[in-house]
Amino acid sequence: MRDDRGFYVSAVWFLIIINVLLFVATLLQPVFFPTKYQRDELFYRLALKPAYFTEEPWTIVTSIFVHDGFPHILFNMLALYFFGTYLSALIGDGKFLITYFLGGLLGGAFWILYGLYAPGANPYIAVVGASGAIFALGGALAVLRPNAKVIVFPIPAPMSLWVAVIGIFLVMTFLSVWFPISWQAHLGGLVLGLIAGLIFRSRQRPFIRRY
Repeated sequence: MRDDRGFYVSAVWFLIIINVLLFVATLLQPVFFPTKYQRDELFYRLALKPAYFTEEPWTIVTSIFVHDGFPHILFNMLALYFFGTYLSALIGDGKFLITYFLGGLLGGAFWILYGLYAPGANPYIAVVGASGAIFALGGALAVLRPNAKVIVFPIPAPMSLWVAVIGIFLVMTFLSVWFPISWQAHLGGLVLGLIAGLIFRSRQRPFIRRY
């Protein structure tokens, strides 16, 4: 965003600022504006719950910007910064934002379908976080720059970007057995990102060397 004085905030930092502000708001709201029922708190009003989606359709968007605890937002914002900065440099802020939001929306849709139709699933469990949208960025990069070298903590050796993205997805899915992690939202975002990457790659102009 740019004003008449030349001030500029990149799309990546704009998203980070929104996420941080909402995180602070959800922390302060119960302290300064207590509610009688937990469901009335800002955090739960913005979270995506399959059972209430028809009553609260906006939550498929707002849940992308809400986080549950400091580690959750810290790691998501770090991933958003590194993946987002790289991808926006390749395709521009506009396509970057489209990929981000569509990834978050498809991740939310996967969670809704799982919550409503999967055997034994609980449709009242709320999901929050930007992970689905961030996996969309990673998926797009995995297609556009699959062999770029990255280092994933705590592994000290560099690895190909596509290996890192798929590896992180598999590890997070494995951890979801013991921790409250929505692998369904991650999968939805990753699928969107891979498709977006294929589309962007097909539209890239081939490099021609002239002699």
